[in-house]
Amino acid sequence: MGEFSYRAAVSGGRIESGRIVAATREEALRQLRGKGLTPVALDDHAPGAAAPAPAKADGAKSSPRLSWSRDNGPRFNDIHGLTMELSIMLRAGLALDRALRVLIGMCAKPSVKAMLEDLLKSVKAGKGLSQALAPHTAQFGDFYISMVRSGEAGGQLASVLGQLAEHLERVKALRESVVSALIYPAILVTVSVLSVFLLLGFVVPQFETLFADLGDGLPMPTRIIVAAGHLVGEWGWLMVLAGAACTWGARRWLATPAGQSWRDRGMLKLPVFGAIVRKYEITRFARSMGTLLGNGVPIVTALRIASDTMGNQWLRGAIDSVAPAIKQGGRMADALEASELFTPLALNMVRLGEETGRLDAMLLEVARVHDNEVQSGIKRALTLIEPVLILTLGLVIAGIIVSILMGIMSVNDLAI
Repeated sequence: MGEFSYRAAVSGGRIESGRIVAATREEALRQLRGKGLTPVALDDHAPGAAAPAPAKADGAKSSPRLSWSRDNGPRFNDIHGLTMELSIMLRAGLALDRALRVLIGMCAKPSVKAMLEDLLKSVKAGKGLSQALAPHTAQFGDFYISMVRSGEAGGQLASVLGQLAEHLERVKALRESVVSALIYPAILVTVSVLSVFLLLGFVVPQFETLFADLGDGLPMPTRIIVAAGHLVGEWGWLMVLAGAACTWGARRWLATPAGQSWRDRGMLKLPVFGAIVRKYEITRFARSMGTLLGNGVPIVTALRIASDTMGNQWLRGAIDSVAPAIKQGGRMADALEASELFTPLALNMVRLGEETGRLDAMLLEVARVHDNEVQSGIKRALTLIEPVLILTLGLVIAGIIVSILMGIMSVNDLAI
């Protein structure tokens, strides 16, 4: 049995804190809900740790929390956590302003706390949550604010925030899976470059005195490796500086519109990863579009917002032709087919959604299908690229070693 620390909201709007004993986290959540509590936070309680401080009443000053992490402003994970907690508290019956006060009291990150205080100030002044979020579009985005606005219009703000939390969770999971999949190849490439650099800069020069008397009698591969060792040993620092400068310059250029366009178009032309990138962007677009349509956002507005969630500029530009076609009475599936963005499967599902009046549900299904295809595509691509990287590293190192051995054999032949 384990012990958990919890914060939970009761129907009257008060936040309670305490401990609960349960075998698993899921069982602890069931026990809290069985007592009529709505969990806001649930953490493993280490043996011997102090009990959580009781929640303070509204308006009471809470002691400041120490945070050793660097504050880089509100991040994706902060927005996701705030959305989930705010949804839970609104469903528990808390008024919006009281829920924001509770979040401010629980927040340990100064930048996020300042943002919440600004939201609370706007809400107390009579603005809706969507209006309060407008100055923070850079953190929340048009998609988030449009969803909140639709929830306010339909009186379903708590439900919409719950949908937003689920949406952000799926986006987070997809992003993390892509990043995690690329970590090992990146480490492998880094180790490969360092290994070759160390061999040429420190190992090869040790044999230079042995090969000095042979001169032009050395085999050509050995002379190439020795020359490369000289280059790395004498100018290695300059090569590192030049590489850093090129990397900095490339990053600056890729941040420009021309650089982004070149990068995005090039990504789509890659042999294996191009199809994965396309399906990844389709997943982001279809999930955002389906969620917006399901909450009553007009289709033209939803198209503009959903296209902004796409990271590839070239594909985003292809979506620009869809809205004018729909305004002229055309079908979304036909406009998407003309843009050559969606896959045949996705186009058929969109067409079926338009015919049955369930376009939002079919777009979410497109996102689910392509999400699975992206995951399996990444695994297949890594299955191919990892052996290629390992084989390339092995061949390069083997070439260096064989070249040195050829030089040693030439020295032995001369001695005989």
